Amino acid sequence: MNIKEYFASLFTGIHSLIKGMEVTGKELVTPKVTEQYPENRSTLKIPDRFRATLQFIYDEQGSHKCIACKSCERNCPNGTIKIQTRMVDLPNGKKKMKLDKYIYDLGSCTFCNLCVSSCPTSAIEFSNDFEQAVFTREALVKQLNYLPEKDEPAPAPAPAKAEETKVAPKAEKSEETKVAPAKDEETKVAKPQATNQENKETK
Repeated sequence: MNIKEYFASLFTGIHSLIKGMEVTGKELVTPKVTEQYPENRSTLKIPDRFRATLQFIYDEQGSHKCIACKSCERNCPNGTIKIQTRMVDLPNGKKKMKLDKYIYDLGSCTFCNLCVSSCPTSAIEFSNDFEQAVFTREALVKQLNYLPEKDEPAPAPAPAKAEETKVAPKAEKSEETKVAPAKDEETKVAKPQATNQENKETK
């Protein structure tokens, strides 16, 4: 290294040091804000996009949109979500897979939001309730579907009028086809009798 390169690197280091001290100096004179938590719980404002814990979205009737497709379980990088399913018999005789338990481990969650973004029915979301401190790790394992699952609705009965209208024309056609040959037979029998009478009169 020659003298020119030495002084160039020296001045570069001094310039970067001055830039760093400038940022530090600004923070020294910036007013500090201290949150008096938990005394200010009533006035504390948490951003809506803050991710605290995963939760189910229930409507007013207590129903959710989870179809137990396990898309969130497959996309979770830490295996935080475990979904248990069961097969149920529908009123129409078919079978369907339904959600049994949705287990979520808050202690291993990285809050990456991949589970929410990959859900095809938008059945889950992250809440901004950050007060999740507990004394044991077992308490961080939660079952998100805490409400009882509802039964499948019974299928609607088929309209009876439509069946009657479909059956009635068939019955009429079958009767006509049965009666028509009988008329032909009468005409066939009547003609020979008439010819016999005519022959007798000519004799």
